[in-house]
Amino acid sequence: MDGTVLVADDDRTIRTVLTQALTRAGCKVHATASLMTLMRWVEEGKGDLVISDVMMPDGNGLEALPKIGQLRPGMPVIVISAQNTIMTAIQAAEAEAYDYLPKPFDLPDLMKRAQKALEQKRRAQVAPPKVLEIETRETAGDLPLVGRTQAMQELYRLVARVMNADLPVLILGESGTGKSLIARAIHDFSDRRTQPFIVAQAADLQGADGPTSLLAKARGGSLVFDEVGDYDDETQGRIVRMLDALPDPAPRIMATTQVDLSALMEADKFRQDLYYRLGGVTLAVPALRERVEDIPHLSDHFLTRAERDGLGLRRFSAEAMTLVRAYAWPGNVRQLENTIRRLVVTSSEEDISRTEVEFVLGNQPAIEPLRSGGEGEKLSAAIGRHLRRYFDLHGGNLPAPGLYDRILKEMEAPLIEIALDATGGNQARCADLLGINRNTLRKKITDLDIQVTRRRKLM
Repeated sequence: MDGTVLVADDDRTIRTVLTQALTRAGCKVHATASLMTLMRWVEEGKGDLVISDVMMPDGNGLEALPKIGQLRPGMPVIVISAQNTIMTAIQAAEAEAYDYLPKPFDLPDLMKRAQKALEQKRRAQVAPPKVLEIETRETAGDLPLVGRTQAMQELYRLVARVMNADLPVLILGESGTGKSLIARAIHDFSDRRTQPFIVAQAADLQGADGPTSLLAKARGGSLVFDEVGDYDDETQGRIVRMLDALPDPAPRIMATTQVDLSALMEADKFRQDLYYRLGGVTLAVPALRERVEDIPHLSDHFLTRAERDGLGLRRFSAEAMTLVRAYAWPGNVRQLENTIRRLVVTSSEEDISRTEVEFVLGNQPAIEPLRSGGEGEKLSAAIGRHLRRYFDLHGGNLPAPGLYDRILKEMEAPLIEIALDATGGNQARCADLLGINRNTLRKKITDLDIQVTRRRKLM
């Protein structure tokens, strides 16, 4: 790798690590903690690649992207940020950043992306960035699309890529994961944001004027078919005929579902022609139990919202949060929010205790999670379907290298967490259940940063 890289980050450790890694790789590096200094270097014609943080002491790195594009057309910029929200990913995409990585980032992954950016610049294949206005609505900050896990970050990137594409979007996910929020985010940050956003139920398509009325309401905005997997055959046929005769301007078509449409199609319960019309781009929203590390961040979000709504200031004790993380959350983010609001109202102290959490969770109604392929489906078939979807979500591009270890880690962590939950946190019983040595289990718990608590099983 060769070229000159401009690094801007107010974290001295990050500047040092990136400078050392890039220098070892053969690059020249200029590093600064000031956005003003970075912009002066860019204006002077220095650098072939910029790696910049978002929040700098003297400015916002995202807001500087259009100026960089004006001064140096074709200059790739990799944005790194500790603000791991969908807003950051979308704003980075709208400002035509070459790439976006959340902190903490994987250094080898960043180095590969930097090398690719430098190679593309040398081949002069990077298109001059467009300057786009970013409209941030007040309601956007309220979206609980918060997540630092790899699954959520990949979802953010895909949303940013497809928001202005003229392709239908199919959003998969269990009840309560936030499918409708993803659809709303795609609309609110797209170039259709000033047009209507219409969510349609099966009943809205009934009658001779149903489809016509929906299209008249949606105009050139977005039309979302909510839980389309529950529609009967007649309603599905109405959608097919509607999509075959869309007016101009046509609305952006999206659909949500908590059931596996391919399995329904194989069982002759979902029309094949509708499946292929809706599945231009497929986005999978992970269940909350698949991103346990995001639970504390989501909890903070909901506690802040509750305080803003006048319900009082509350926080979780360490023991209480451990219990919240260990819970299965079959109702996903919606169940988490409702539970936290109940705890805020019923808690007598500012610190929510473990006992209070245990009481509330112990009285939660059972909610059946999504079953993708039927009760008799083999685990290998379910995993295979998930992996095929994972590859499909990359839109013809290959995932980042190191996939084997990454997938095994993704499978290993929930297996151990669920086994620990089933055995009440008893590591000896858990090791016996898994068929591994107890020392091996302890090492994996440490390596995977799994929280272990001896407790009475809640579910």
